[in-house]
Amino acid sequence: MSFLQRFSGLCCLFGLSATALAQPDSLALEPVQVKGTKQTLMAPAGARIEKLADLASPRLIRIDGGEMFIGSQAGKIYRLAPPFTDPEILVELGGYPHSVLRRDGRLFVATTNALLSASYQAGASLNVEDFREIAPIPGGGGHSSRTLTLGPDERLYLSLGIQGNCSDQYISERYPFGDRRGGVMMLDEDSDSGQWRPYASGLRNPIGLAWHEGELYAINNGPDHWGFEEPREVLVRAQPDSFHGMPWFQWVNNAYQRDDCISAKSPRPESDIPEPVATLPARSAPMELAFHPAGIAWLPPALGLALDGVAAVHGSWATQPSGSAYGDPASRREPRLVGIRLDSADKGTFIELVSGFQDDQGERWARPVGVAFGEDGALYFTTDSGNTGLYRLSFERD
Repeated sequence: MSFLQRFSGLCCLFGLSATALAQPDSLALEPVQVKGTKQTLMAPAGARIEKLADLASPRLIRIDGGEMFIGSQAGKIYRLAPPFTDPEILVELGGYPHSVLRRDGRLFVATTNALLSASYQAGASLNVEDFREIAPIPGGGGHSSRTLTLGPDERLYLSLGIQGNCSDQYISERYPFGDRRGGVMMLDEDSDSGQWRPYASGLRNPIGLAWHEGELYAINNGPDHWGFEEPREVLVRAQPDSFHGMPWFQWVNNAYQRDDCISAKSPRPESDIPEPVATLPARSAPMELAFHPAGIAWLPPALGLALDGVAAVHGSWATQPSGSAYGDPASRREPRLVGIRLDSADKGTFIELVSGFQDDQGERWARPVGVAFGEDGALYFTTDSGNTGLYRLSFERD
C-alpha cells in the first residue's frame, strides 16, 4: 500500500485531497515522439503519445457507454468506438455543436443558440430530423461555445461566456434572456418546456466545466484588454448563486480589482467573490476540463505525483503589451496540457504536463481543446488547428 493510500483517510478528516500529500509541484518532462506525426512533445517519463484520427475542427470530448462523441466547429458530431481510430460523422447539425452528452437513452447537444436532443441507443444512426429543441440558449455574437455537463443530480448544466471583454451581461432573471451570459445555468426540466435557471455567474468565458467529488468546477478565459501579464486565468468552484466578479472585477496581484472598462454597476459586491481555486498566466485560454475517475490508474506511481484532473490550454493570439492581438508571434502564450492537483475543494495547483506544441518563434503545430479520461486509464485530447484530430496520452506500465 502506498503512502498516499495509507493516509487518504486522514486527508479526508482534514478536508485534504490525498493527492496533495508529500508531492512535488512539478514533473520532469522529456522528449516524446508523437506516433503518427513527425512531431515531438515534452511529457513525463514513460509517456506514450499517438495521433488516433483526423478530424475537422474538433472541440470537446465525451466518452459514454464505450462510445466517444466529439463536437466541432465544423457543424459535425463525430462518433468513435474503441480503439477510437475510425471516426464517423454521426450527424451534421450546423450551429456549432461544441459539446455533447448522453443521458437516459437520449443524446443532448449544445449549440450556440439552442439545446437539442434526440433519442439515442449505442450504434444508432441519427439525422437532423431526429433532434428537437429542448430549450433556447442566449446566443448572439462573441463567445459562441456552449459547454454541457451532467451533474450528480442527473440535471444538465451549461456554461457560456459574455459577448466580449466588458459586456454588461449576467446570469440572472433580472437581465433580459439574451443577456443572461457569463457563467453556468442549470436546466429545470420539471415543467413541460425546459427552463434555464441561474447557477453561477461572473465568468467571462468558462469553457471548461466538470464535476469532482460532488463539486462543480469551471475554468475561465479572462479578458484581453489588460495586456499580456494580467489578469490571471482562474479555476473556480461554481456553487449555487456564486458570483465570480467578471466583467466588473478581475483577479490581479492576488486580489480582485475593479475593471473600469464597464461603467454599469456590478450586480454584486466585491465581498461576494470567492478566491480562485488555482490560476494560470493571463492569456492562456484554458479549454476543456476533466477530472480523473476514481479507481482507474493513470500516472505511474514512480513519478511521485498524482493529479486530480487535467485542462487543455489553447494558448493566446500574438500579443502586444497593450493587449492588441497583432504583436510578435513569439509573444503567444503556449498551448499545453496542465495537470490539476486539489489540496482541498477550494485550493489547488496547476502542474505542467505536456508542452512543445509551439516553437520559440511562436509557430504551432497543434492547439489542445478537448480532454477526457477513458475507461482504459488513458487521456484523450483534441486539437482544432494545425495537425487537427484526436490524440491519446498513456503511460507504460511495469
